Amino acid sequence: MEDILIPIAFFAATFGIFYIIVTARHKEKMALIASGADPELFRSKFKFNQFNLFKWGLFLVGIAVGVIVANILAEGAIMNEEVAYPSMILLFGGISLIVSFLLRNVINKNE
Repeated sequence: MEDILIPIAFFAATFGIFYIIVTARHKEKMALIASGADPELFRSKFKFNQFNLFKWGLFLVGIAVGVIVANILAEGAIMNEEVAYPSMILLFGGISLIVSFLLRNVINKNE
């Protein structure tokens, strides 16, 4: 019985938090509109940046490569499994972020 109650409680709590956030935001917007505030305040100021998408994609690929290399090192008994996974994930994730930074500099110089 406990095996089913824990996931149900987790999803109910997640839904409850999401519902409270959405309804509070809606009430706040309605109060601002009623007081005569400008509707442009609700527009997001976030501008889509294609390079951020590229950076995150490269980062996730770096983590995946790190997991693969760590598996190869752990299965070949070259490194201890407890050391191989965290170190390779951090190493290849960091390398991918450095590569994305260098590529952005090259792209900015060409523009």
